[in-house]
Amino acid sequence: MATTASNASPDESGGRRFEQIIGRSPALEDVLEKVERVAPTGSTVLIEGETGTGKELIARAVHNLSPRCGRPFVKVNCAAIPLDLLESEFFGHEKGAFTGAIAQRIGRFETANHGTLFLDEVGDIPSALQQKLLRVLQEREFERLGSSRTQSVDVRIVAATNRNLIELVAEKQFRDDLYYRLNVFPIAMPPLRERKEDIPALVTHFVNIFSRRMGTSIETVPPETMEAFVSYAWPGNIRELQNLVERAVILSNDGVLPNPLPVPSPARVRSGNVREPAFGIADVELADPQAPAAPAPSDAAKRREIEEALRASRGRVSGADGAARVLGVAPSTLESRIQRLGIDKHTFRRRTQDRPYSPLGHPAFP
Repeated sequence: MATTASNASPDESGGRRFEQIIGRSPALEDVLEKVERVAPTGSTVLIEGETGTGKELIARAVHNLSPRCGRPFVKVNCAAIPLDLLESEFFGHEKGAFTGAIAQRIGRFETANHGTLFLDEVGDIPSALQQKLLRVLQEREFERLGSSRTQSVDVRIVAATNRNLIELVAEKQFRDDLYYRLNVFPIAMPPLRERKEDIPALVTHFVNIFSRRMGTSIETVPPETMEAFVSYAWPGNIRELQNLVERAVILSNDGVLPNPLPVPSPARVRSGNVREPAFGIADVELADPQAPAAPAPSDAAKRREIEEALRASRGRVSGADGAARVLGVAPSTLESRIQRLGIDKHTFRRRTQDRPYSPLGHPAFP
């Protein structure tokens, strides 16, 4: 899965700093700035975000911009490995350590020595293993299963999760000391609905990939089709966009990319509970990923929408009735925008008689 950047600038060696990261939106630029700051330090990084937002690409960027570039980058998907095998995956085992251990195995920590270990879906690590993981993070040493010999290791940890670790800590499903050890430098990945200005470049990027792969030529994208892509909510984020572009290339005729999104039913259109425009037929030149992004809504428009949501939530940002839920953004994202725009959220806590907030008819929140 790729998310990429035509905003990548050459580094001193003539390469590109973010070769596979596409986009120029302020939300993505903020992430890349954080990557550039933390990559050289060797500090532990925790990447949080919804499924399909490109967390692994950011982890690789942290590794590639660090002094460990050229050393191993080892990935462990903590949710995909059976629980009874996860400890062996992490630390390895000796021959005969358990039934089926017919040979010695080197674990991922040992494989990643002097490099970077990417713990994907770290929130799914079982509690029984969290203590052992904490020890190796703190002491930089471990033992293989079935061995009493202590191994030293020099590994940088980059972790990622699509779960709310704070909630897991509160529910006693995740150790608080492990959370604080991982959360040295957090990076929040924006969902695709918060970086709509990047969608045309991403569509073009995936169209080029799949048209080459399938031996077909896509010359034009109907404006209605591109508008459908831009307006859609993308619950599956970039991964969903990638898959739907692949579908559209398969369905294309005469070099024209069709709209693969479902056409809304008349009932949904009347109710206003719809984001997908209808199928388009006119043609437009294929979007240039090097072209400037469309302007985002003004700060004044953002401020009005945030204030409306705060008024409706009586100044609450998070929670089921919070402004972040109304606007469809992460509470941390909304807090940073409130601070940047100089909004005093406390003034809304006294206003209990304001009208309910409705997002219909308001400009899309970037």
